[in-house]
Amino acid sequence: MSLFETGVRFAVLGPVRAWHGERELDLGSPQQQAVLAALLLRRGRPATLGDLIDAVWGEEFPPAAVSVLRTYVSRLRKALEPGRKAGQPSQLIVSVGDGYAIRISDDALDLGVFEQRVAKAKKLRGDGDTVGAARLLDSALGEWQGAPLTAIPGPLAESERCWLEEERLTTLEMRVELDIELGRHADVVRELMILSRKHPLRERLSLLLILALFRSGRQAEALEAYRTAREALIRELGIEPCMELQDLHSRILAAGEPSIRASSGSDDSGPADTSGRQEVQAAQLPQPAQLPADLAHFVNREAELERLRSLLPDGDEPTSTVVISAIGGMAGIGKTTLAVHWAHKIADRFPDGQLFVNLRGFDPSGQPAKADETLRSFFDALGVPPIRIPMGLQAQSALFRSLLAKRRMLILLDNARDTDQVRPLLPGAPGCLVIVTSRNQLTGLVIGEGAHPLMLDQLSFPEAYELLARRLGAARLASEPRAVEDIITRCARLPLALAIVAARAASSNGFPLSAVAEEVGDAHYGLDVFANDDDVATDVRAVFSWSYKALSAQAARLFRLLGLHSGLDISIPAASALAGLPLRETRELVGELTRCHLLTEHVPGRYSLHDLLRDYAAERVDAEEAPEERDRAIDRILGWYVHTAAATSLHLTPRRPPVPLEPLPEACRPLQFTTYEQALHWCETERADLIAAVHQATTTGRNTLAWRLAAVLSGFFCLRSHLPGWRATALSGLTAARAVEDLTAEARSQMNVAIALRLSDRVGEAIEHLLAALALVRQLDDIEGIASVLCNLGDAYLYVGDLDKAAEYSLESLELHREAGNSWGYGIALCNLGDIYQRLGRFSEAMARLEEALAVLRADENRWVEGVTLDVLGTVHQRLRQYENGADHYQRALQAHRDVGNRWGEGNTLGNLGDLHAAAGRLDDARTSWQRALAIFVEFDHPDAEKIREKLGRISLDASHASTAAHASISND
Repeated sequence: MSLFETGVRFAVLGPVRAWHGERELDLGSPQQQAVLAALLLRRGRPATLGDLIDAVWGEEFPPAAVSVLRTYVSRLRKALEPGRKAGQPSQLIVSVGDGYAIRISDDALDLGVFEQRVAKAKKLRGDGDTVGAARLLDSALGEWQGAPLTAIPGPLAESERCWLEEERLTTLEMRVELDIELGRHADVVRELMILSRKHPLRERLSLLLILALFRSGRQAEALEAYRTAREALIRELGIEPCMELQDLHSRILAAGEPSIRASSGSDDSGPADTSGRQEVQAAQLPQPAQLPADLAHFVNREAELERLRSLLPDGDEPTSTVVISAIGGMAGIGKTTLAVHWAHKIADRFPDGQLFVNLRGFDPSGQPAKADETLRSFFDALGVPPIRIPMGLQAQSALFRSLLAKRRMLILLDNARDTDQVRPLLPGAPGCLVIVTSRNQLTGLVIGEGAHPLMLDQLSFPEAYELLARRLGAARLASEPRAVEDIITRCARLPLALAIVAARAASSNGFPLSAVAEEVGDAHYGLDVFANDDDVATDVRAVFSWSYKALSAQAARLFRLLGLHSGLDISIPAASALAGLPLRETRELVGELTRCHLLTEHVPGRYSLHDLLRDYAAERVDAEEAPEERDRAIDRILGWYVHTAAATSLHLTPRRPPVPLEPLPEACRPLQFTTYEQALHWCETERADLIAAVHQATTTGRNTLAWRLAAVLSGFFCLRSHLPGWRATALSGLTAARAVEDLTAEARSQMNVAIALRLSDRVGEAIEHLLAALALVRQLDDIEGIASVLCNLGDAYLYVGDLDKAAEYSLESLELHREAGNSWGYGIALCNLGDIYQRLGRFSEAMARLEEALAVLRADENRWVEGVTLDVLGTVHQRLRQYENGADHYQRALQAHRDVGNRWGEGNTLGNLGDLHAAAGRLDDARTSWQRALAIFVEFDHPDAEKIREKLGRISLDASHASTAAHASISND
């Protein structure tokens, strides 16, 4: 085998092995080798984490499967590239999306070398070079070092072994045929006897053995071999031998000179035997053309069609394997439409005909088509007499494969329920194409049969627009663009829903599209606007129901409970809380919903409902769940969000006064976090759902949950400067706190609103809320609360430039924090005073307060405010024109901000650092700092972005003026 650029070569035709040069590499445990095998067998195509989990463990995977897989990949990278430096990306096993791919040439894998030699042998044979072809096939078979994937565990290895063994046997048959053609019949008799005993139902081997015996002058043994083969076929499968075997037997009995047409399962079989021997020809079959009509208004899914086109070779040459395309997606997404359209486009490449069947996997009858019924319909189409059809599914499937051998047919299996329904309907010889559509993810077909999956998503907006334009006319759409946008949005870009609405609009040509848009957008009607009384197959609710009814009882319950969830998507732990089920059971149910395309895993670990499916789930939960159970489910999920968010506060804002929590139901277990990074990641990932949860709690009268969740989230929102979401949740929390008439809750909520408004540049409103909070905490005689409100009032007046009031409130806050022994609040008040003094030009006092603040903050490990204090110290040094000291403090402030994830603090300090560089005359450095600050503020839509833009504009203008002046000077010279 030739070497790939990396010098690593691999073997799977026997034990899984790898060599670097002449040195064999240690590939680790069998499971780790299974991961490598899965990547190698995909031949450069990416494998997702789900693919690899299915390959190694199947459905019984360990809880930490993803972590274990990543460990295996890491170890494989180290083993295969021992010279790779730390941090340098792997050149062999590369990350692709949420999975991996291995980048090697065919020459670096024994299977690739085997296939190349077989393909070249077929070409030589076609060119008449039988000797060269036989020699190449011998060389190809020499790549085999035992049973493929020896000792490799897992479903993938098990299924791939069957396929690889079939490839070896087919090649072996071809080589034996060539030996017989070359007159070496006596040499192959013993080998054929062994193979026939091992594979008694393989008719090609029996035919070759009989012919070799006869040509060796052993006529009686040839007839006995036929009798043995026939008895095995009748005993095991209930069928007579194929026509080729029967014809060969007849010729031997007639003392003829039999021959065979050398074949190996492809049309590349070489020239006919010219020695006067007659070829055995199989009976001619009809050429069925069963494809349904193509859709006149097919929408151009060009990206998907391009992926499908890539499965077939250029030109009219047949493929070297059976190509199986598995088109999946939710109900109404257009799977059948795409499959039929593509099938019509390529039908002429399959001259032996096209077969079609609706497998009724998701059908109103609830009865999927049985495989034996489907096969009988195919036999009818292929002209097979009923008397020739054997009993039993296995025998019928074998006959179907025999009929399609050496033929090029297209088979469209529509609406499959699962892999088991499809497997008996697959041809065995190369040259055929099978297209399967299903609402289920046919993972078994992908792993076991090498199917190429294609998951359909909603149409893009331009595609949805085109669908409507083709049905309603471009002019009608152009006259009402807003209505068209509303229709597409309400239909959620689902082809079936768009087609229903288009049909309604077309039949009401006198109505404006705005009237149609208003009807479909009316929440009162729900899915009724997508109903079709004439044909349930084009009724959105009915089509969804067929998928829903196919679910297990527990999966159906989880699906409808998801209709109560207010967020955009959901994680498995959150779904577990919603359903009140253990995590493992929930994961299995989510997997079932995902495989049926009732849920979509749009990013790893995050699952979403299509908008119309969300409406359907809401209908089902209202119809099938008692009000008490609906209430319990909402209480569980909202309580879970509150308690899990509170667990993040222990890491993000550890010294803030905790929010009092109510106990959760026993079946509901919040997440716990061990690191700051975990807590921050969870909050960022769940942010949209947390905001939605606050609003859901408020609108459903769960006011205690609402204000507590808003209060718990305030620290995270402040840390990351998510200002719009913070303002919205804080105001909802304040409304909820007032509703429960809890003064403590109201004071805390007033503070929350005030700080969100202050950081949003709405300082006047912030001060009003702070004064209201101050009145409440004084009424409650809450000393720490008073100190905290005063501190924030000082900060607000500092921001608007009223330094006297700022100093007054800050000093009062400082004394109260000192008396209460609250070092956390004391350190913050010191920082604020230091900032006030530097703005007043009292730099010595400012530095004294700030240095004292640093000591207190570091003792409390308040890294957050330490970053702010370092920033203010940088500003003091800058104003004193001590630029190096100032820059040093700004850099230390940046590090502190980054340590705690304070994005606003990072942007603010970068802006200040830019000011320092500008003051020092380093304009390029100033521009760089301001640009980095601007990127952060734009990311969070922060109002400070405009200030940075002004600075960048001024520096650009100054540079432009300088350039103009220099140009004028040169011209004058």
